[in-house]
Amino acid sequence: MPTYAYRCPSGDDFELVRPMAEAADPASCPDCGEVARRVFGGPALRRLDPSLRRALDAGEQSADSPPVVTSVPGRSRRATPVTRDPRHARLPRP
Repeated sequence: MPTYAYRCPSGDDFELVRPMAEAADPASCPDCGEVARRVFGGPALRRLDPSLRRALDAGEQSADSPPVVTSVPGRSRRATPVTRDPRHARLPRP
């Protein structure tokens, strides 16, 4: 269920967890009991896991200008291991 923020006339802020169908219903302040109005704020996107936030930012950043690739991905610079097994010498060469 979503969390909604409210502010009572005396200036106290509080949050309520309630169904979306009850979002427009009036809420009473838990301290003074007066009817409070709903306060709208920005979405809590920065509360995401930092690694997920970085991945989302990198995906958004590369949408218009992807990074330039300088080498073939997945290739290593290590030499292919040489085997001394005589059975491998009889295998066809590529």
